[in-house]
Amino acid sequence: MITTQNKAIINTIKDLHTVDILSQYPVGKFRHIVKVKAGYLTSVDARDFDNINMSKNPETIINGYNRGSLQTVQFCPEGSDFYLTIFARVGKKIKFMDESIMSALTVTTVNGDFDNTNLMDRSQYDTVNATTWESKVFTMNVS
Repeated sequence: MITTQNKAIINTIKDLHTVDILSQYPVGKFRHIVKVKAGYLTSVDARDFDNINMSKNPETIINGYNRGSLQTVQFCPEGSDFYLTIFARVGKKIKFMDESIMSALTVTTVNGDFDNTNLMDRSQYDTVNATTWESKVFTMNVS
């Protein structure tokens, strides 16, 4: 089990590291790096109203893209001019994710968008008692 800043997160997935950026900077801009059908990567900046929604609902930061297309998510804290990576994927492995996203992530998003990655892990689901599609993936679900 991996230790996190947010003690409610339980992570048994090997090589999935965490960062804690979104809880320190509650407002900012998001940028998504996405692989298009032609095979190249492109950068998509979130619209102003999407930035507000993503700040309030961290799961929406990584869902909504076609299966396998989302590669990286970057966050620019309000008042700064630099971007910090809060989600990174290399091939079929999610390398790291922000703790705020992890605490909000549900089985629905993982099974729908990341079913061919290391996030879809039956032992992780069993560890947190995930039994339905609405169950959380990284926080304990009470039956």
